[in-house]
Amino acid sequence: MTMHTVVLGESGTTPEDVIAVARDGARVELSPQAVAALEAARRHIEDLAARPEPVYGVSTGFGALAVRHISPGLRAQLQRNIVRSHAAGMGPRVEREVVRALMFLRLKTLASGRTGVRPRVAQAIADLLNAGITPVVHEYGSLGCSGDLAPLSHCALALMGEGDAEGPDGTVAPAAGLLEEHGLAPVELREKEGLALLNGTDGMLGMLLLAGADLARLFTSADITAALTLEALLGTDKVLAPELHAIRPHPGQAASAANMRKVLAGSGLTGHHQDDAPRVQDAYSVRCAPQVAGAGRDTLAHALTVAQRELDAAVDNPVVLPDGRVESNGNFHGAPVAYVLDFLAVAAADLASVAERRTDRLLDKNRSHGLPPFLAHDAGVDSGLMIAQYTQAALVSEMKRLAVPASADSIPSSAMQEDHVSMGWSAARKLRTAVDNLTRVVAVELYAATRAVELRAEGGRLTPGDATAAIVRALREAGAEGPGPDRFLSPDLAACEEFVRTGALVGAAQSVTGALA
Repeated sequence: MTMHTVVLGESGTTPEDVIAVARDGARVELSPQAVAALEAARRHIEDLAARPEPVYGVSTGFGALAVRHISPGLRAQLQRNIVRSHAAGMGPRVEREVVRALMFLRLKTLASGRTGVRPRVAQAIADLLNAGITPVVHEYGSLGCSGDLAPLSHCALALMGEGDAEGPDGTVAPAAGLLEEHGLAPVELREKEGLALLNGTDGMLGMLLLAGADLARLFTSADITAALTLEALLGTDKVLAPELHAIRPHPGQAASAANMRKVLAGSGLTGHHQDDAPRVQDAYSVRCAPQVAGAGRDTLAHALTVAQRELDAAVDNPVVLPDGRVESNGNFHGAPVAYVLDFLAVAAADLASVAERRTDRLLDKNRSHGLPPFLAHDAGVDSGLMIAQYTQAALVSEMKRLAVPASADSIPSSAMQEDHVSMGWSAARKLRTAVDNLTRVVAVELYAATRAVELRAEGGRLTPGDATAAIVRALREAGAEGPGPDRFLSPDLAACEEFVRTGALVGAAQSVTGALA
């Protein structure tokens, strides 16, 4: 199989490019256009470096220390020192995919020709990515302003042959040895280059794009599990009629309703809400599923619009403009990204909340319309899925705490020179936790709904739709067992989580429905 290659400088960078490099190990190349842009911008920096007037980042200190003019003999040391001093992260290691994403995004900005680094520096990042060498980056160290400083500094440190990195085999070792092992030479930084390697919102943007890919799959997954729950509760699918959603024209809502209709097509379980215990309407958590998931879809669409604007941007300070001017600016402030990261955490928490309410309804004999208590085999002797819902509720409760916005906070830094910061990195880190939790919440609903559907179908009087049957078969083959006496439940839930996380749930549904939104 031919390895996918992402070429920078020929056209715009897409979210798919970032995912390919971060998760799939795609190769990275600099186009001739990118190399030419790098060379042209570098000439402007070298011209400025030769002048007596101080230029921020070229011949001055940084942040609150920018008042000092740095003589030519100290400028290489200045660039080394900013990397070493700013590589001050603490805490657990950041995931490999996040580090690869932020390295690629920093390289994307360098390749724009707006930062003034030499082609050699940009190529060094591409070489590191292509060799599968991932610098060790720590959880804490970014305030989301002046860029993701500490995370990017740890990456720049590895380019210099310092600090630690993870090799392609997963072993952590000194970066110098890994560079040598792969035939790569450390980079000796010159004017402006240390600063250019650090001054971007690449970490928070990378995590936004990774979360966006995960959430797109999870919104579809939640539509599927909502449909399975509606089916298991003998609910009505009339509320999914397109004409009802057309009169409130939110595109996400229409997409979610359409997904649910496709999954429920041909079901013998829907429409029995007027049978033994007549009800005029299903509960909100069932009836309003498209409205809640759809609002999340629209939130994601907005977030990805912001992300694409950032992908089209060149974030650095100072920047080299097309006419050769080198100007200071505030484009490194992470507010645009931080806000949508927080917004997505709110949407994820609410989607988890409504999914948990549907699960609880399946387990409550007073509201499940004939299902056994807790979907147990022999209620009283067996507890069924009682504690699975506890686990789900704990996850949802944490997600509600994670929905508190990080971007509403700011702590001044750098002797009050950087007196307002975005906290976008923190928003991104908590969103990653929220996405993981949402995956587990959807997995618990999936487990409960499939068990409930199977219990309904026992005896053959009521049969689920073809899509539901395909999902149940695939889930059982994946290791999550069906109804029966109590057993060690954690492995079944883990199998469900993997089924959702890998996209197997969506794939099983689409094997019958065709493409889902």
